Amino acid sequence: MPTRKILIIQTAFLGDAILATSLLESLHRAWPEAHLDLLVRKGHEALFDGHPYLHEVLTWNKKENRYRNLWALLGGIRERRYDRVITLQRFASTGLLTALSGAEHRMGFKKNPFSFTFTHAQKHILQAGTHEVERNFSLIEEWIAGNLQKPRLYPTPADYARVKAYQNVPYICVAPASVWFTKQYPAERWIELLQNLPSRFAVRMLGSPADFDLGQKLIETSGLNERALNLCGQLSFLESAALMQGAAMNYVNDSAPMHMASALNAPVCAVYCSTVPAFGFGPLSDESFVVERKGNLSCRPCGLHGHRACPEGHFRCALEIKTSQLTGIIQ
Repeated sequence: MPTRKILIIQTAFLGDAILATSLLESLHRAWPEAHLDLLVRKGHEALFDGHPYLHEVLTWNKKENRYRNLWALLGGIRERRYDRVITLQRFASTGLLTALSGAEHRMGFKKNPFSFTFTHAQKHILQAGTHEVERNFSLIEEWIAGNLQKPRLYPTPADYARVKAYQNVPYICVAPASVWFTKQYPAERWIELLQNLPSRFAVRMLGSPADFDLGQKLIETSGLNERALNLCGQLSFLESAALMQGAAMNYVNDSAPMHMASALNAPVCAVYCSTVPAFGFGPLSDESFVVERKGNLSCRPCGLHGHRACPEGHFRCALEIKTSQLTGIIQ
């Protein structure tokens, strides 16, 4: 039988790309000989350096010449002659790539505007008890043998060697930032957490170069200069993942670092502000904790992705989370 050639498309946020690795794991387990490719947003490809199951990582540059790049990408996809193309997104751009890919089997969700061209389409329903990886798996489960696999990343030996110097003492990782304001636990609350962590733990601050100033502010204001390191922007995606894997706990928002921890089965505490775990994007590590405001708020959740500012102006969903809810899991 000819080798299967499969393309998975996920060009959304970094966390979504990480969750897409669940399909890679499931497909490889069912068809070890399959030729698996992945299409991600330009800038996310480093997450998959050295991935043992990927043949090729394609990228779409959305920031410059977006539609010209999309058209060129379509040409490259058609040249590769995939048997199956699976889009995990519900937007027209990736639906168009799937529809015109030339693949015999084209999978996606019914909410995609081009789903009428797919050979297989499934409903995408946000409901409590169903995780996004399960919704993604529904696109392939009827034509592969085997069960759903968890997302997984593969730091290289060089990635582990790079962070070894930061693992000389027991430590906790904190990833304090988020793209969305209402998904980000406030700085003053992170400071309270840092000030109340057990003194036996060092702190490793993680994030992008844009998060460096925030990380520095948290360390200096909390008075942890002697036992905290600001590594925001200093590590690659996979180096950060390798460091998180060895942490006693990883404190994160409802954001990409949460999924990174899950993909390494690292202990994680996810703080939910405006969003809720019921959306189906929660942590998947064996040792996972979700912290959110106790009791209901009529305005929560205020959206799937969050907002640039609290729509109600009070941000109670974040400010009324107690520090003891976070420290209680590590005492």
